[in-house]
Amino acid sequence: MSKVQQISRRTVYENRWMRVHQDRVQFPDESKGVYGVVDKEDFALIIPRHADGRFQLVEQYRYPVGARYWEFPQGSWETTPGTPPETVAQGELQEETGFFAKTLSQVGHLFEAYGFCNQGFHIFLATDLIPAPADKDHEEQDLVTKAFTDAEVKQMILSSQIKDAPTVAAFGLLTLLDI
Repeated sequence: MSKVQQISRRTVYENRWMRVHQDRVQFPDESKGVYGVVDKEDFALIIPRHADGRFQLVEQYRYPVGARYWEFPQGSWETTPGTPPETVAQGELQEETGFFAKTLSQVGHLFEAYGFCNQGFHIFLATDLIPAPADKDHEEQDLVTKAFTDAEVKQMILSSQIKDAPTVAAFGLLTLLDI
């Protein structure tokens, strides 16, 4: 199988959440090219499902697109890289929704946008939810959380109230696995 070979890498931007690299590469036919790569740590996406089947979603303002959308709770701990995904999932669930999951099951791992970014996400189904103190980050001060039925989530996807690709992919995976 053919493989693109990295010749050199130059970091062109960096902050606590990501690094952006410019890679010079060589293709299998020996021609040269350039790739831009966004380097980000994986995140955890949590599908919180109540005993009655409703899903707990969060709505927040997403600055890059200038709008508010509903999505499953998700996040990474950039200040403590390498934290086990289960720990991040449980922490993000409580932080964003005010619930703790007695049962947390890994459903899968997907990549968000592997055409330009190496970030993936671990998907967890959170059940046996119990109320716990929420502890939102400063950036999440306007975050809202609410429970929705399966039918409501499907309608929200179809009506573009949910446009977050990881949320749609995780919901689709859960549906395919018939969990």
